[in-house]
Amino acid sequence: MTTNSKTKAEQSEPCFEGMYGPYCITLQDQREVQLYRICLLVCGLSFSAGLGQWILIGPQLAPLWLLPLAVSLGLALRWIHIYLRPLHQALQLFWAAGCIGWLVLAMQAGPSNIFNTLEGQRLWTLAIGPLFASLAGIGFKEFFCFRRPEAIGLPLLLPVALLGHLSGLIPGPVAISMLAICSSLLVLLALRKFGMEAAADVGDKSVFAYLEDLRKAKSA
Repeated sequence: MTTNSKTKAEQSEPCFEGMYGPYCITLQDQREVQLYRICLLVCGLSFSAGLGQWILIGPQLAPLWLLPLAVSLGLALRWIHIYLRPLHQALQLFWAAGCIGWLVLAMQAGPSNIFNTLEGQRLWTLAIGPLFASLAGIGFKEFFCFRRPEAIGLPLLLPVALLGHLSGLIPGPVAISMLAICSSLLVLLALRKFGMEAAADVGDKSVFAYLEDLRKAKSA
């Protein structure tokens, strides 16, 4: 390999000294980070569009935005980098449970009557809540790792809005306004991430390797 090709390889796959040894950010890592950021942005835009349609036009067709929201959120959870595997799997389980809840609600109430049913029968919030719990988990991870102020709005406002609606302590319009703030913060969070190096989202891969070795040693 020539000196120029080595330099290009080092630039395309930068290496770092981690807590438990050296590691490199591969091209696959970089692609996964880009896909994660794109999915996070699509999730935020779908969330905002659905709420905007609900507020400005009506709830009849707003549930159509749930499909790109759920799919993009699921893919974001596929490509997110989280050190603790149990936490990662828990967020994916919350996502799956929430998707099932939305599907059951759509089958019971009809796709065009989902939001009216949620407003009139608040217990359905328990069925669809896990989907938003997984989204709040992403917000908490982003705040914990990067201290972005827009990220903390998700784990704070989403539970308050949903639990407030479930308990009847927060009126519907107020809960919708809180969800609209959350969707705007999610879009802002996703847009700001595109200016970051991929290595920031990947994290210290030596920690991943160390934790994986511990897991294999325990299961051996």
